[in-house]
Amino acid sequence: MTKFEKNILNPDHQYFMKLALVEAEKAFKADEVPVGAVLIDQDQNILSAAYNQTISKHDPTAHAEILTLRKAGKRINNYRFVNTTLYVTVEPCIMCMGAIIHSRVRHVVFGTPDLKWGAAGSLYAFHDDMRLNHQPRITKGICKKQCKRLMVDFFKEKRL
Repeated sequence: MTKFEKNILNPDHQYFMKLALVEAEKAFKADEVPVGAVLIDQDQNILSAAYNQTISKHDPTAHAEILTLRKAGKRINNYRFVNTTLYVTVEPCIMCMGAIIHSRVRHVVFGTPDLKWGAAGSLYAFHDDMRLNHQPRITKGICKKQCKRLMVDFFKEKRL
């Protein structure tokens, strides 16, 4: 068993998801859909973190996951993230799962499912599609209540 495989089996998922929740709270305060993401390497070093900024950047691709991958790429000077884990508060959408697969993220950990856009098991299961050249491992439900509560509160405020 490799060091990364050991870390996948015994990482502190709640710790890193709480860091992603901090990012999601930044989005909430910025009046963006509150999704946050954190990417770690095989030694559990944080490579990057970001939150949704589609509205402020006028960019439909500025999801937390995409921004996190972009930052990490600049940091490590590579577009491949082999042996990394991406923590995200909400299940990645089809665009983000496409980027995750292209970039070879090894493991995706998310908090709450997205029944309308989710591509990691809720609506689509891109990670299980053997026709694709990479299948990231998926762990779901970490800090689910906190992740879901942030989304529910955000959209409740929007409706008022």
